[in-house]
Amino acid sequence: MRVILSGGGTGGHIYPALAIIGGLKETFPGVEVLYIGTSRGLEAEIVPREDIPFATVDVSGMRRRLSLETFLWAGKTGAAVLRALSIVRRFRPSLVVGTGGYVCAPVVLAAHLLRIPILLHEQNAFPGKTNRWLSPWAERVMVTFPESARYFKHKDRVVHTGLPVRREIFETSRATGAGILGVSPDKRTLLVVGGSQGAHSINQAVVPVAEYIRDDPRYQLIWVTGTKDYDWVMAQLDRRGIKPDSLGNITIKPYLHEMAAALAVADLVISRAGATFLAEIMARGVASILIPYPYATDNHQEYNAKSLTQKGAALMLANDELASGILLAKTRQLLNNPKALSDMARAAKTLGRPEALDNILEQIKNCIF
Repeated sequence: MRVILSGGGTGGHIYPALAIIGGLKETFPGVEVLYIGTSRGLEAEIVPREDIPFATVDVSGMRRRLSLETFLWAGKTGAAVLRALSIVRRFRPSLVVGTGGYVCAPVVLAAHLLRIPILLHEQNAFPGKTNRWLSPWAERVMVTFPESARYFKHKDRVVHTGLPVRREIFETSRATGAGILGVSPDKRTLLVVGGSQGAHSINQAVVPVAEYIRDDPRYQLIWVTGTKDYDWVMAQLDRRGIKPDSLGNITIKPYLHEMAAALAVADLVISRAGATFLAEIMARGVASILIPYPYATDNHQEYNAKSLTQKGAALMLANDELASGILLAKTRQLLNNPKALSDMARAAKTLGRPEALDNILEQIKNCIF
């Protein structure tokens, strides 16, 4: 059995593909997988590090305006399709799975031309252009948010699987998570995550939140600043006389590998609204305040956040609201209201799909066997 996976550009397309590969290897011993991406995308760094066979096609996103670059793009895309045809024909897969990003286009087109079954996985509530365009050729379009089904032409082929998350996300206990991070399992805990690079506007708005938590021993803060903002945040706290290491209830990290532990101990999360992290929040069942990244393609993070807020699982703030001090007000309101936190956490849990990987593997079985 051989399977090709393709997806790239951002971690949101890559990590679901890696989770699927892990599930394939556990479920089908001896399965051969090949990942196809671009040489410039994040996948070129991440996938080979996981010891997964990796091939590349040279392709880029379509230019929005007609110009000389448009014709150059068309020629480059044609060459990418020929390259993808060569790779797919040589590997002879039973199935091709696309997880989004423009690299999927030539790979899925090649599979369609060679009459190889295709599955697509869509992470966001508002689907990406590539998956929408490719969906008529797919046997199934597997979605994370049920709201995204209406954007696909063949709705009878859409199945709500959820987005696969690591098992430790929903298996780590609060006590274990607290022990890993060296924090109290008994204090109401706020987790702030701006993404791997951080989010300066969120970090600015969280400084007064840190002041508030410093003065209330009932609470603790785990703040992942991102590598770019870590020194800036530490300087801001120092000016306010906040010494995280000596306080015991404020933990500041530039990056956190132990996210499963942090989610296990968190009662409230402040974060962007990327699909992968939201899937983890929902699988764990944690209340959240979501600030969608305002420059996300097609504003998809706002659609993701609305999927949770409409069901009572989260609050949403616009990025340009952060300067008003509203984040501190909303955080205080929730931290002081255990019932509201509990109700939001319960709503988030009902939206979570910890069985997402099993659902996806079932769709793969149905396509191949």
